[in-house]
Amino acid sequence: MARHYAIVPAAGSGSRFGSDIPKQYLPLAGQPLLHHTLAALCRHSAIDRVWVVLSPEDEYWQRHDWSPLGAKLETIFQGGATRADSVAAGLRAAQLAAAEDDWILVHDAARPCLAAAHIDALVGELADDPVGGILAVPVADTLKRADGHQRVAATVPRDGLWQAQTPQMFRYGLLRDALEQHRQVTDEAGAIEAAGLVPRLVKGDASNLKVTYPADLGLAEAILRSRLGPRAALGAFA
Repeated sequence: MARHYAIVPAAGSGSRFGSDIPKQYLPLAGQPLLHHTLAALCRHSAIDRVWVVLSPEDEYWQRHDWSPLGAKLETIFQGGATRADSVAAGLRAAQLAAAEDDWILVHDAARPCLAAAHIDALVGELADDPVGGILAVPVADTLKRADGHQRVAATVPRDGLWQAQTPQMFRYGLLRDALEQHRQVTDEAGAIEAAGLVPRLVKGDASNLKVTYPADLGLAEAILRSRLGPRAALGAFA
């Protein structure tokens, strides 16, 4: 049986967010945002180990207590300038544990609302897939392409368009080789596609949002608290 491992690239500065500290360390429902992201992976029974890849200059990690996340979590202070560089560092660490056909789930540090059901869907639907795939949602909104003056240049047909999410799950050897050859990508699926393979789309939902702008923090907290119900009022996030 193939095993499942997770890599979380968390070496970014979150410059678009406009905060004095990297957004993965911003407070969210009583914990750093990154804590919720890692907790979702660490507590899932299908995942054997989680590597979080941090910047060598990271000065925030040690300010927090990560021990409640348990023994599955390992830290790597070898994050690079790009997402692909950080994922590659995670894959190098994984080579001591992962076999060629084991699964690697790469998840955004800034997606703290990942639910067990999302992981279940990905693991279940891709179990026998020869390539792997990603969580994604069909595009529901009308899309506009802008011109150079921030005016509408065209309406883009949304038929067949999906918005990529994470985790993105591929065989260890396949992902390692694809990223070695195709580093100029924005996600792991891009490297797999560049290698001539076709990832599968596994339907997720909008609750697995990525925190990109300040307003997203409030949405993420509302989602997390809604899952706890009455427990949230009793300080379950404290």
